[in-house]
Amino acid sequence: MIRAAEVTVGDVLPPLSLRITRADLVRYAGASLDFNPIHWNERFAQEVGLPGVIAHGMLTMGMAVRVVTDWTGDPGAVVEYGVRFGRPVPVPDDAEGALVEVSAKVAKVLDDGTFKIAITAAFEGKSVLGGANARVRLP
Repeated sequence: MIRAAEVTVGDVLPPLSLRITRADLVRYAGASLDFNPIHWNERFAQEVGLPGVIAHGMLTMGMAVRVVTDWTGDPGAVVEYGVRFGRPVPVPDDAEGALVEVSAKVAKVLDDGTFKIAITAAFEGKSVLGGANARVRLP
């Protein structure tokens, strides 16, 4: 587990490569009760102007914060997390799925001693989450 005394503004967290598959979409839909057809029906997704079936934004958001929780070693260290949804993540119907590359760095030490972590999540080199920031409290 990382400690506050070991952290400096500008520190880069270890990057994370995430695969999102259609099976992940099925599991997430069941857990969240979000059965919107854009997340499972190729024809419907294309009819509404999407490139195909896309990942749930909240699934992408939840998976991306792992870059922080893996680094802290304690998911409870995250006291605040927010993003803006930018681009969709199309998920192909194959075994590979969509590759989302996640990186993060320590952006600021806040007045209360917590750290602001800036997170970047990209699919095919383009950002999919905007303004993604987590606030963490470290021992």
